[in-house]
Amino acid sequence: MIELVDLSKRYKQTEAVKKVNLFIERGEIVGLLGPNGAGKSTLISMLASLLEPTSGDVRFQKKSVLRNPQPLRKVIGMVPQDIALYEDLTAEENLHFFGRIYRLKGKELKKKTEEVLEQIGLTEHRKDIVKRFSGGMKRRLNIGVAMLHEPELIIMDEPTVGIDPQSRNYILETVKRLNEEKKMTVLYTSHYMEEVEFLCDRIYILDKGNLIASGTKDEIKDIISLERALSIKADRWENEFVTKLKGNPLISRIHVEEKEITVIVPREVNMFSAIIQIAEETGQELNSVNRKDPTLEDVFLHLTGRALRD
Repeated sequence: MIELVDLSKRYKQTEAVKKVNLFIERGEIVGLLGPNGAGKSTLISMLASLLEPTSGDVRFQKKSVLRNPQPLRKVIGMVPQDIALYEDLTAEENLHFFGRIYRLKGKELKKKTEEVLEQIGLTEHRKDIVKRFSGGMKRRLNIGVAMLHEPELIIMDEPTVGIDPQSRNYILETVKRLNEEKKMTVLYTSHYMEEVEFLCDRIYILDKGNLIASGTKDEIKDIISLERALSIKADRWENEFVTKLKGNPLISRIHVEEKEITVIVPREVNMFSAIIQIAEETGQELNSVNRKDPTLEDVFLHLTGRALRD
């Protein structure tokens, strides 16, 4: 359905996207994963024909979007990272306004508005002024605007940023339902590993403008098949304990959080006894040391040496 070929974008001395190649098949949910500043928003702006690339091509149904963007624009829905609504209008008025931009009118516009309000769970708030909405409700309405014309492809650029867990779960369930019931193709960008694991059929991982991994969830996790992740938990960390872990030559990657340390080690290495010994030497009290099933977070740590949200 969509193909990016050697797509690049340069701003003066900064190369925000570097020769990225990816494809999206009709009917799938594809995740574009990466930390803030990875180039995700720049890449999808080029994909949506909102930004001209420095080099490379965007193809929709095997034809270049750069030469003729209209066929893609007719079938695309865009959920931007920043809320794009008129806050002095009601939810219903926003949908009517954007619906007319999509050339919907009369009974068709009224019908689509009703359907979308129900899908995003805002029917009871249709007459409420948007500026009084919570962040989660605004995000849901933002998605509703993009769905009005029943796009074949919907692009969601970090649609759950800055909202409460309940609204976040509602949005994720809505995306899943749209894909299953409407067969809508979705490109979903995020820096939350758990969202992408829940939603996506295939995943691309972007870091510093480079595409560093792609495949199904299992294929990407197989990248670290020769290694394993261990989770060390404690209420607090002794500086000497952390320093000795970081200096251990058997540990290839380490990520320290407030109450959990994740270490990546070769699969054949038994680090349990070494971790316990370091804890005893440094007076570190541990709550647990467990083997972890590999996650996308572990893959990112393996590939870049840092956590996704660093």
